[in-house]
Parts: sequence; C-alpha cells; structure tokens
Amino acid sequence: MKLILSRKGFDSQSGGCPSPIFPDGTLYSLPIPYDPSEITYGDLWHGDTNIGEMVEDLTDKNIKRDRYAHLDPDINYAAYPRQEGWRPLFGQSGAAQGHLGNQGVRIGDLFLFFGLFQEIEKTSSGWRFVKDAPRQHILWGWLQIGEIHKVDELAKDELPWSRYHPHRHPSRKRVSRNTLYVASDRLNLDSSLESAGCFTKFHEQLVLTNPMGSGVTDWRLPRCFNPDNGKTPLSYHGNCNWKSKDEYVYLQRSGPGQEFVLDLDQYPSVTDWLVESIFTHDR
Repeated sequence: MKLILSRKGFDSQSGGCPSPIFPDGTLYSLPIPYDPSEITYGDLWHGDTNIGEMVEDLTDKNIKRDRYAHLDPDINYAAYPRQEGWRPLFGQSGAAQGHLGNQGVRIGDLFLFFGLFQEIEKTSSGWRFVKDAPRQHILWGWLQIGEIHKVDELAKDELPWSRYHPHRHPSRKRVSRNTLYVASDRLNLDSSLESAGCFTKFHEQLVLTNPMGSGVTDWRLPRCFNPDNGKTPLSYHGNCNWKSKDEYVYLQRSGPGQEFVLDLDQYPSVTDWLVESIFTHDR
C-alpha cells in the first residue's frame, strides 16, 4: 500500500491566500480558480456559509463569487448538490499523473490531502484572517482509491454522476494522462470510517509545518517517516537533509510535484501513525 501526500487548495500563487480554519475549528480547503468549469464559488457551501461570499471577503474581491472553481478533489458531500450515485473522486493529469503512474499508485492506495491554512474570524464587515495567526501546511482530507479511470476511455454513459467534475469538462479532452480516482467503499485501515472525506476539525496531529520553523515548507513529521536503514524516501525528497530529534524528523518540503509518494510496506509504523493519530479523531 502506498501513501500519497497531495498538495491541494489555495496558496500564495493559486488563489492568493490560505484556506480557512473556521472559528469552530473546522477546515475548508478552497478549490483553486479554474476556467472553464461548471461550478462557481457561489455554488459551494460550508454549513450555512456561502463560499463565494467568504472568498470575496478573504481575497478583497480579487476572486468574485461568480468565478469558476476547480472542485478537485471533491470529497465533501455537503459542499455541492449531488446526483444519484455520486462518490468522492479526484482527478490528475499531465506530469503529476505521470509521477503517480511511475510510482505505481494503484487501487487500495491512500491519498492524504494537505494545503495552506490560516484561522479566520467574522466581523461586522465580513470574514477576515486572524491577525498574526500562523500560516501552516495542514492535512485536511483523504481518499482511498477504489477505481482508476482514464477519462478519454470512459464510455459516454459511464459514471454519469461525474460529468460535472472539472476533469470531465470538454476542454480537457486533449489533456495528457487525464485520470479519475474514485473512492472505494470503506477505509481499509478502519472499516468504521468512510473511504474518503474531510477531517472533522483541526487538531495538532494534522499539522505538517514545524511550529518552530522559518516557513510553512519547514516540516516536522513523526520520526517513523525517516528514510533510515536504506528505505526509499518520500518521492521528490531523496536529497533532503532529514534530521531526527526525539519523536520527530525534520525536513524542507520540496517540489516540483503536487504528489509525494511513500511505500508503506517499507514504513509499517506510518500505517500505525495513520490509525492512531490521524484517523482516531474522526472515528
């Protein structure tokens, strides 16, 4: 089984700001702007909060509620109206999909999605970021792969509930390696949990950024991620300076990829960490 740390949502380049941590501790990963699409920010909801209105506030109206959004991964049932048969799904293409293919990602593997987040607050003039609140890379959702589909090979009547998805938009017909990952039935690490979803609320175990680091890409991971004893490191991080101290390992997260793959057969303690520290809060 492979674990894929997948960077998704707003950041300083795509969207221009972090995604929000709401006052009640819930997280909402803002999908990046994308044209064309069938979905606008005004079509999306987080409870009683219209995402279009909130995005206008947080971006000083640089992104309007009628702007098209790239809702991907789409793993939150309540965020958008659904057709019968809907299942959580995620799309990838181009070089990023090439990397997943080269790493042997297949059915049964697990995506953990992370992004840039900061606390927000509601004022009389609307939503704003909490002054001096840290910006951090935080895990916000997951999807275990149940099906993999090459979009160009889908029959016209296949997965009809997914036609709204940006990776099925007609504009992507000539995009290389365009692929859909559809969630499995249950999470095999814990059958009491759905195979895909968003973490219910912020907790410290979801934070990847080192709280004592100099920037958001300075990461502090559990020591079980350390590529010692000849283990294959997290993809794209083979040349990193992994520093172990106490129960943690420290590194500078690198690019250029969106997905970073780890072979859990070589890292059984990472599987324990997932069960005991990450998913325990959502049981």
